[in-house]
Formats: sequence, structure tokens, C-alpha cells
Amino acid sequence: MEMSSVGIIGGTGLENLFQNAPQTSLKTPYGMVPSIRTGTVEDKKVILLLRHGINHAIPPHRVNYRANVYALHRIGANRILATNAVGAINPSMKPGDIVVPTDFIDFTKTRPSTFYDEAPVTHVDVSDAYCPKIRRVLIENAKMHGLRVWSEGVLVCTEGPRFETPAEIEFFRRLGCDMVGMTGFPEVVLARELQMCYASICYVSNMAAGMQRRLKASEVSKISKQTIPTIEEVLFDSVRSLPDKREATCPCAQGLRDARFT
Repeated sequence: MEMSSVGIIGGTGLENLFQNAPQTSLKTPYGMVPSIRTGTVEDKKVILLLRHGINHAIPPHRVNYRANVYALHRIGANRILATNAVGAINPSMKPGDIVVPTDFIDFTKTRPSTFYDEAPVTHVDVSDAYCPKIRRVLIENAKMHGLRVWSEGVLVCTEGPRFETPAEIEFFRRLGCDMVGMTGFPEVVLARELQMCYASICYVSNMAAGMQRRLKASEVSKISKQTIPTIEEVLFDSVRSLPDKREATCPCAQGLRDARFT
């Protein structure tokens, strides 16, 4: 068993979480992480990292994902709960719905997506990309708060910052994707490379391109303001629900097992 704090990577709308908590910055081998807040949920230490910065000034394609995940690892978190705004590709999903993804497809283009650019050559297994234990806790707590929850879903991550075209969305739909976002990758893989548990709670902010007349950033902001207060409660309840110690048998804790050429 290993004891640690819990990390939260807050996306759009989470800027006010732990607003009055102590804030610090951290220098990592991958760059500076300027805004880290440390709070508590009951007796559990929680480290909040704002993906887009305090003022939501960092666009999705410029987020330093490696620095962010490494910083949480360095501080002592071995579990990450993330939030993401997504557009629905699955027509049954609607704005305000919650999706806890089970898989992803990467359509980003320029993002460094590994800590292992040099020897030893490392290939992590992402057959179960998202931690099953955290996923279960997020699903249970989201349902308890009365949210409409999808317990499975494939997330396609695009580069951004533009929205996708209707043709791209139709392509993704044919691939079996349920939702599209700009920030779900590479966090999930980077966490696995550091043997950290990672799961995400996605909220549908709009229907994807071609499924509604226009896409507006203001629409994303509007839905986030309506949904985020409840998501914050889901996050807090999920932190409370997680056991103090992570079991060594958790598959995420074995992320590097048999992954390296020696």
C-alpha cells in the first residue's frame, strides 16, 4: 500500500476551486508550472493544477502537459482526477451530460506525449487507459448528485484551438467516437508512464460540428458555469470515497511492468 495526496487537473470552469488555498509554482525538467494550489478535503491533501492557468489564458495546444503531470508526481500525488469539456458526437448525448471515458483516440499533432524519448525504450500498455477504480468512484458520485451519466465512452482528442469541421466529426463518428475534446490527451498516457492512476469526468458542453448550427466558445462557457458547481461536489465526494492508500495491485501502479526493452 502507498499513501499519497490526490491530484486534480481542473479544466474549463474550475478556476475558482480552492481559490483561497496556498498557491505555488514548481520548476520541472519540462518547464515551469506556475499555478499549483494545495487544499484539503476532510483529512486528505488535494493538489489542484489548473490546466489553462488561473485566468484561462493557455490554449489547449499550448498546455505543457508533461510539466503538469510531472509536477503532480513530484509533489507526491499518485492519483489524478481530471475534468474536460467535450462536444457530443454520439447523438444520444446532450449538453449537461457527464461522460466518464473508457478509451481514447489521439488526433493531436504537435504535443510531446511521452517522458521516454531516450533509452530505455518504453512502451506502456493502455489497454485500460483510465483507472477502473477511480472511474467507478466518479460514476457513483456523479449519479448520486443527480447528473445524467454515461459510464462508457470513447474520447477523440484533437489539436485545437479551432473547433472541428463537420466532415471531421462525421469521420470520428464512423470510427466509433462518442465525444470530442482538445485536452484529454496526452495527460492519460503521461500519467500511466509515471504509474499514476488517472481518470476523467467529461461534461458535454455542446453538440459537435455539423450536429448544431454553429459552435461558440461562449456556449462552452455557459454550460460550464451551469455544470461546474455540481462537478466540484462530485470531485470532493470522490476524493472522500477514495481509500487513503492506493493498493499496489492497482493496474496503474504496474504501468511500467514489462514495458521496457532491456
